[in-house]
Amino acid sequence: MKKAVQSSKIRQPSGHFSQAVEVEAKGRLLFISGMTARRADGTIAGIGDVESQTRQVCENLKAALEAAGGTMDDICRVDVYVRHMEHFDAIHKVRREYFQSPAPASTMVEVSNFTSPDYLIEISAIAVIQ
Repeated sequence: MKKAVQSSKIRQPSGHFSQAVEVEAKGRLLFISGMTARRADGTIAGIGDVESQTRQVCENLKAALEAAGGTMDDICRVDVYVRHMEHFDAIHKVRREYFQSPAPASTMVEVSNFTSPDYLIEISAIAVIQ
């Protein structure tokens, strides 16, 4: 369904993501709003721990996908917002647990604020579900 596209004219990614992802234009598009480390009961997972928060964010993405009949493999693109870019390696360590190859295309930016001062990461996603 999806295929990584690589160019030798572009530096290879240093994290777990593809330079580009090609998707055959059939299926249903799912646009997932920014997910944070908030659990279903309203509490925040892993306060102060970016790996725990990234895991909860990925679990929230997974729950949204499953509700639409999809899986994490259907995600083609993620936008990642982080409090500290120094967390790059820890975040990508967790991403490898949730995203198989080909990894989604990705953008990661550092932001100064989230809706809660306890959030360290937020991820939105686009998936194509067959």
